[in-house]
Amino acid sequence: MNAADLHFLGIAETARLIQTKKLSPVELVEAMLARIALIEPQLNAYITVTADLARAQARTAEQEIARGDYRGPLHGIPFALKDIYNTKGILTSGGSRICIDNIPAGDATAARKLREAGAVLLGKLQTHEFAHGGPSFDLPWPPSRNPWNTAHFTGGSSSGASAALAAGLTPAALGSDTGGSIRGPASFCGVTGLMPTYGLVSRAGVIPNSFTFDHCGPMARSAEDCAILLQAIAGYDAQDAGSIQQDIPDFRAALNPDIRGLRIGVLRHYWEEDLPAHPEHAAALDEVISTFIRFGAKVEDCRARPMMDGLDIKVIIAESEIFAIHQDQLTARPGDFGRDFLGRILPACLFQAADYVQALREHRRYLAEMKPLVERYDVLLTCGFGPAPRLDAHKTLNFWQRSNAFTPSNVARTPALVLPCGFSKSGLPLGLQLLARPSADAQVLRAGHAYQLATDWHLRRPALIPGVPPPAVDTRANEPGTADLDAATCAHVETMARRAGLRLNERQMQILLEAAPYALAMAGRIHKPRDRMDEPSLVFRF
Repeated sequence: MNAADLHFLGIAETARLIQTKKLSPVELVEAMLARIALIEPQLNAYITVTADLARAQARTAEQEIARGDYRGPLHGIPFALKDIYNTKGILTSGGSRICIDNIPAGDATAARKLREAGAVLLGKLQTHEFAHGGPSFDLPWPPSRNPWNTAHFTGGSSSGASAALAAGLTPAALGSDTGGSIRGPASFCGVTGLMPTYGLVSRAGVIPNSFTFDHCGPMARSAEDCAILLQAIAGYDAQDAGSIQQDIPDFRAALNPDIRGLRIGVLRHYWEEDLPAHPEHAAALDEVISTFIRFGAKVEDCRARPMMDGLDIKVIIAESEIFAIHQDQLTARPGDFGRDFLGRILPACLFQAADYVQALREHRRYLAEMKPLVERYDVLLTCGFGPAPRLDAHKTLNFWQRSNAFTPSNVARTPALVLPCGFSKSGLPLGLQLLARPSADAQVLRAGHAYQLATDWHLRRPALIPGVPPPAVDTRANEPGTADLDAATCAHVETMARRAGLRLNERQMQILLEAAPYALAMAGRIHKPRDRMDEPSLVFRF
């Protein structure tokens, strides 16, 4: 087997070769490091490559396997971590100048579990700043490029993970998902990513974005590989306040390709009404539905609440939380954050305590309304993203103006799997999303695995030529515009910023004022008629 064959082997296939001693972990790691050296300069997928550590861990794995101490399907398998996962003695930057010298004293729980399973760390992957925001060219590390066309966006915030997987720079990665940050990049880059049920995978040792909505999860090139990764990292952890004690099934054993009788509800309104999809994407989704019907699934259309309802809940809660997390640094050194991060986090100073609590109360209502729907079907099917936009088309303000197909499942706490379902005429991937009731992670993996056995979209590879530099990107389109606000509203925004301790220069205030109307409108929409006894979602059971 030559080195070119090794770059795109999946976890399952690689594990069989390693277990039977047909492939050396050392040989595999050397091939991966050589590939990274060739291709990484045009993708910016990695922040740190841990070459020496990877070689040492690969030698140890090879010795253990040679003497019969095989730990399982991740033994000797290379992987990489989104750079918000703490790694002992290795930079964990969060993609931000704020943490440019942050060297943790210990590993995140999920990172430790992969190490204990015998996996080999290749390095730390690019992330949008603190797993939030979009591509910023004003940070210490340039944003990742889409391997299918390096002028285009990877999606975020697990941007380096999706780029590295698609380009053959790692067979496995861990990302995080607060509003689509595993699934968006998986869609745009043509790989597979799972946001697990809330509380299934520990977040201990992972830089937080939103305590209410953060998930850690696997990213790979197939549902089967995601199942292997999930098996290793799932489980209760007392160090994570959001961790939930729940039964852990054998995810890989549950990948039964026979889906006859599987009840699938199609959330067609997500891509036809709420956020109309690109015509080529819509056609690909129709073909997905036909594939499931052909294999015996029982498919029918269904409806959930409009996407925007979930966005209001998620943004008010999550932006309030991430603002609180970074408030000290925002007040002391706002200029050290990137433009895109500031465009999302600064308007949170306009949310008041009553807005936050009302959003939590609406969150509980949202969960209650979703429950009958997820119980009626084994799987819900809807769109992912695609085709990826150009990097120079990115606008921070879009975050405030429209929802996406991923946010509802963060709010509903359902597991959600994204996988490729086609390509546009321009050669960019198109994504499919599968959801299920909480704790039914095995069900979405099973459905995704069955689809991938019937199709080959996940097996296609981008044609990257070593040495070709990525095109320059003109970011002027994302400069903050002039806010159309009356004097009273401007004064209110400036007062709220001062009360939050913010001391902003003219450009930073312009960034805040540009998004302020949308944040204030969200706060207005979240105040709905309620009974005084309605509780928030933030309740505790002992």
